[in-house]
Amino acid sequence: MNKLLASVGIAALATVGLAACASDPSETSSASGALTVKATDSDCTVSASKLDAGPSTFKVTNAGSKVTEFYVYADGDRIMGEVENVGPGLTRNLIVDLPKGTYEGACKPGMIGDGIRQTLTVTGEATAPLSDSEELTAAADSYARYVKSQSDTLVVKTTEFVDAVKAGDVEGAKKLFPIARTYWERIEPVAEQFGDLDPITDGREPDAKAEGVDFTGWHRIEKQLWVEGNTEGMDPYADQLLSNVKQIVAKGQDAPLTALELAQGSKGLLDEVATGKITGEEDEFSHTDLWDFKANIEGSQAAISSLRPVLIDQDPDLVKDIDAKFAALDTELNQYQDKSTGEWTFYDQLTEQQIKQLSDSVAALSEPISKVAAVVAKSA
Repeated sequence: MNKLLASVGIAALATVGLAACASDPSETSSASGALTVKATDSDCTVSASKLDAGPSTFKVTNAGSKVTEFYVYADGDRIMGEVENVGPGLTRNLIVDLPKGTYEGACKPGMIGDGIRQTLTVTGEATAPLSDSEELTAAADSYARYVKSQSDTLVVKTTEFVDAVKAGDVEGAKKLFPIARTYWERIEPVAEQFGDLDPITDGREPDAKAEGVDFTGWHRIEKQLWVEGNTEGMDPYADQLLSNVKQIVAKGQDAPLTALELAQGSKGLLDEVATGKITGEEDEFSHTDLWDFKANIEGSQAAISSLRPVLIDQDPDLVKDIDAKFAALDTELNQYQDKSTGEWTFYDQLTEQQIKQLSDSVAALSEPISKVAAVVAKSA
């Protein structure tokens, strides 16, 4: 899931030089099949600018030298779908269910900035809208209940963390930091819908520097606690963190994920582990990455559980494969948790071989999870 800070507002977009570099796409419709997206370090070409309403598949190929991402944005930079960490020479698919309207497709070479954008116009009515499927509606409703339970506790635990920070209770804040973030990481696909709210809440310091903006959120306070050993000057950051979390929770309840979005989100959570947690760069000051790691896995599993009736009906063998690989990853990961306290081994205490074994287990699970969105799109 994306940790990169995006500039705020449409006015900022107009100042981004890259945005002017998007190639003129074909005016053909998407009805003929998957759209191709050719991404380079300075260009982003989607094979069609006019799409039919309903599920669209974007086949994103990185022909550049930098790792890139591809996003589909609605008004206000709400993220309708994203595919991250597309390395040079790689191709990855993104399936997005788009109703009639105007959107933007954006490539982000180097995974920074507002991206190289072009307008996508969606017309007509979907033959069988995914949202009309009884099974998919039930799946989305089930996941919404999960998100509600996690969101409620997220607000409670974030409030406790913020109170400890503002009281100058360093040890109390350190103890609460990974606990509160557990609830955040389980539902991060919800947060990532809302433009800049996710990155200013959970962005990392190198990303803030690359964007030339203030380093804020969870990790700003984390640095102060573990590097400086105090909470001096953190009150404004703590207040902002709690405000952002409350906004995300409220927005998430007003705009719950669709079944297709939660299928993509399940894969996104694993990508988050594979490209962030596994490197130790996520919680670089506290080394509490395994708390986040486990929460991402649990969030992915909750999304798949919501979709389970659909998946069993459409592809029971895929469900068996996913179940087996979730179990294998749990076995590999759970050996690093103290069952009596619930605490996890600090990430800098793992050996390279232990990290590799975790990485291999994530990669093995990611492969069948990547097929879920296509199954959901076909099930309407």
